[in-house]
Amino acid sequence: MEDMKQIIKDYVIKEYVEDDTELTYDSPLISGGIVDSFSMVSLKRFLENKYNISIPDDQATPEAFDSVNKICNLVNEFLK
Repeated sequence: MEDMKQIIKDYVIKEYVEDDTELTYDSPLISGGIVDSFSMVSLKRFLENKYNISIPDDQATPEAFDSVNKICNLVNEFLK
């Protein structure tokens, strides 16, 4: 799970962090303004391709994508 957390964190930093913002696994991504609704769609596609899963749209909520830890929990639900 730590590898997944780091992969997702690195992706978010590379794609969405525009300054020297320090990002932790619990940093608020959506509510903190780092990831917007358009970016959330591309993040969802990245996760689905990377982990060969399908995340239903009704599960891809702003709450579920609001931190790296929450995203990992969501991905893990579909890896089973």
